[in-house]
Amino acid sequence: MSKIKTERIGSQIVKELSEIILDKAKSEILKTVTITATDVTSDLGLAKIYYTYLGDYDKNLVQEELNKASSFLRTELAERIDIRHTPELKFIFDKSIEYGTNIERILADINK
Repeated sequence: MSKIKTERIGSQIVKELSEIILDKAKSEILKTVTITATDVTSDLGLAKIYYTYLGDYDKNLVQEELNKASSFLRTELAERIDIRHTPELKFIFDKSIEYGTNIERILADINK
C-alpha cells in the first residue's frame, strides 16, 4: 500500500480515536489521554498509537487502561472508518513532549 494512503489512514485513526475516547470512554483516566500520532504498517495489520496524558496518574496505570480498552476502541474504530481490516492497536507513550520540556528547562538554566 502506498505511503500516502497509510498516512491518510493514520491521520484518520488519530482523529477518530480522539473522538471515541472523548465521547465514549467511561474511565476518567482515559479521558485525560491525548492521541498525538500514529504509525500504521503498510499491510494495515498494526497501528502504533502514540499518546500523552494530563494529570497525576502513573504512566503504567494509563498504559494498563489503554490496553484494557484497546478491543473496545478497535471495535468503535472499525465502525467509523471504511477499511477492510481494522489494524491491531498498540499504545506507546509519546516521550517527545517530556523531551521538549526537558530541553526548555535546560535552556532556561543556561540563560540564568
